[in-house]
Amino acid sequence: MSMFEVKNLSISFGGLRAVDSFDLTIEKNELYGLIGPNGAGKTTVFNLLTGVYKPGTGVITLDGKNITGKSTIDINKAGIARTFQNIRLFKDLTVKDNVKAGLYNQYKYSMATGMFRLPGYYKKEKAMNKKALELLKVFDLDSEAETIAANLPYGKQRKLEIARALATNPKLLLLDEPAAGMNPNETIELMDTIKTVRDEFDMTILLIEHDMKLVSGICEKLTVLNFGRVLAQGETAEVLKNPEVIKAYLGD
Repeated sequence: MSMFEVKNLSISFGGLRAVDSFDLTIEKNELYGLIGPNGAGKTTVFNLLTGVYKPGTGVITLDGKNITGKSTIDINKAGIARTFQNIRLFKDLTVKDNVKAGLYNQYKYSMATGMFRLPGYYKKEKAMNKKALELLKVFDLDSEAETIAANLPYGKQRKLEIARALATNPKLLLLDEPAAGMNPNETIELMDTIKTVRDEFDMTILLIEHDMKLVSGICEKLTVLNFGRVLAQGETAEVLKNPEVIKAYLGD
């Protein structure tokens, strides 16, 4: 069985079939791309995979476990984390505290321990600080651990959001347009970052992206959506040469 499988996933909003009979198979440690024209249904798929929307039909399986229709929290605990097209950081918190927020399900202490600052509190906080700094170092953000997140440049905010997602210890990382708003140099740096995350964390990654240079540079396989349906799937080079894919992006 593949690490992640989606079969016959569908959802309708009123009379609109936003996603129709969507199938996807991703192997462990794969770097997979989900692409398509604006309005094709890509982010809707991400929302279905992470419990934001409940599917009308279909089955979602992670490591053999059926997670269809689970809550966002339960899906995250099962091993799926995501970033968003529009950055969603705790902008008034420090860089380090943003990452520590992602560690909530790994380092726990009772309310009394926290309120009265019992020894267990300091032990857990020390462990969380250490883990947060280790994650930030991967993204070259450890020197800015005490910086308020809102004061980071845009590209570093993107990296911080990925670091926070990784703090939840996922099996599958979903990146929703990670290069949105980045200049070419930032995009190249992001490509290296994504490859590093895959290799250093033995991570499986599914990303939505419009930047075809990034897609062709890092994705091993692609699924193309158009009007909520799968238009093409397969090896990246072959999919990008598909006449129907070119037509969907460029028109007749």
